[in-house]
Amino acid sequence: MSYRVVWFKRDLRLADHAPLCAAAARGPLLCLYVVEPGLWQQPDASARQYHFLRESLHDLAGQLRERGLRLYVAVGEIGEVLTQLYAQAPFDALFAHEETGNDWTYRRDIAVARWCAANRVQWREWPQFGVVRGGLNRDHWQPQWEALMAAPLLPLPALQQVALSWPPVHLPGAAALGLGDGDAPGRQPGGRTAALAVLDDFLLDRAAQYRGGISSPLSAPSACSRLSPYLALGCISMREVVQASRAMLAQLHGDGAASRRTAGIRAFISRLYWHCHFIQKLESEPALEWRNLHRGYDGLRENDWDEARFAAWRDGRTGWPLVDACIAMLRHTGWLNFRMRAMLVSVAAYPLWLHWRPVGLWLAQQFVDYEPGIHWSQLQMQSGTTGINVPRIYNPLKQAREHDPYGRFVRQWLPPLRRVPDVWLFEPWRMPPDIQARCGVQVGRDIPQPLVDVEAATREAKARLFALRGRPEVRAGKAAIVARHGSRKRGEARGHRQPPATPGQLSLDW
Repeated sequence: MSYRVVWFKRDLRLADHAPLCAAAARGPLLCLYVVEPGLWQQPDASARQYHFLRESLHDLAGQLRERGLRLYVAVGEIGEVLTQLYAQAPFDALFAHEETGNDWTYRRDIAVARWCAANRVQWREWPQFGVVRGGLNRDHWQPQWEALMAAPLLPLPALQQVALSWPPVHLPGAAALGLGDGDAPGRQPGGRTAALAVLDDFLLDRAAQYRGGISSPLSAPSACSRLSPYLALGCISMREVVQASRAMLAQLHGDGAASRRTAGIRAFISRLYWHCHFIQKLESEPALEWRNLHRGYDGLRENDWDEARFAAWRDGRTGWPLVDACIAMLRHTGWLNFRMRAMLVSVAAYPLWLHWRPVGLWLAQQFVDYEPGIHWSQLQMQSGTTGINVPRIYNPLKQAREHDPYGRFVRQWLPPLRRVPDVWLFEPWRMPPDIQARCGVQVGRDIPQPLVDVEAATREAKARLFALRGRPEVRAGKAAIVARHGSRKRGEARGHRQPPATPGQLSLDW
């Protein structure tokens, strides 16, 4: 009996799943997930991401069991697994979603296409997000996104599973994949069940906090949607989220008492557009994962790497309270709101003058919601190497005063600061020795000295960046990047830019 294999990758759900629907329409199928050791050995992978994946796979397997089906799991490289499966029971098609992942997955999918061609197996992929593969005209990108998001959700079809003799496989532990046993103890749980609960909670309640609440690290954990890890692994589809949000807007129409929630949902939908916009950058330019988007910036920071500064930043020992508190929260939860992510990158890129690639790899490991397209686009954007964005340089002292004025966040994550008087909280290294003795906090022992003078180091960094930015050959390279990657949001055509949906905010504050 011929059958189709549905290869689950970062689409761990049954609802609104185009490959599954297409396979079911043609008869028997097999649902396959492959734990690929090569993927988990990449420098952007971590145990916390793998633990979230395991929980999501258990949830997916449970959804299939409810329908009398099984999730076939294998451990190995995908080519070897397909060869073994085909030898046991030849299949005529392999269906999957497109994946805009890291370079390893890009090359893996090319190898899969070759395997299918060699074995005369049909290989077909469907878009996972509003990302266009192949020829792309940015002037037409937004209408294509809108059409995909407005299309009806795909209903779960009747599934007929092929019966194979395939021994059950226990998912390996993180340590067996070389990831260690570490996890983020405060992270969100994986799986579609959790994703749907988070979506409902946001639309029914927390969206009222969204506008005005997503920037501060104090309010952001509840004001942000918190859907990013579920979208990253496809536990819920982008189209489901867009349509549920728009349905809630329709339900709230005319309800003055729900005006804050309405405004929050509208702002959230705008950021769903930007989610796909940034992933499209990586799809169109895979090299931006490891190479400056604008090649005129090559050599800007590469030869000035300072391992000691990087270690202090990574370990939360910069001496700037808000920076170190954000690192502590990220290590514990695997999540941080966008503004604080941007601040961490900005601090690394400017006053510490660190190249974005090693910084980005460490952050990728920490984020449970790591989405390569968004991640690497933002790393370059915040580091000033895209050539098309105005550099955003965050002063960590100013950010602390604006977003944590009473020091609740930094005191939550940095216990020694709980004993520091309010007047010295933003710059504790300036405390006189007698004040240090009185509160029992010694600078250099309990809290670190700042690595550099933030204002002087930032001025020097800006001067270096803008000197390069002003060169004629660097300015000349900007037009091609705008044509290839620039947004056409809200009807703008090339050369006729319109303001974005949220003025000044072209980023993703989840």
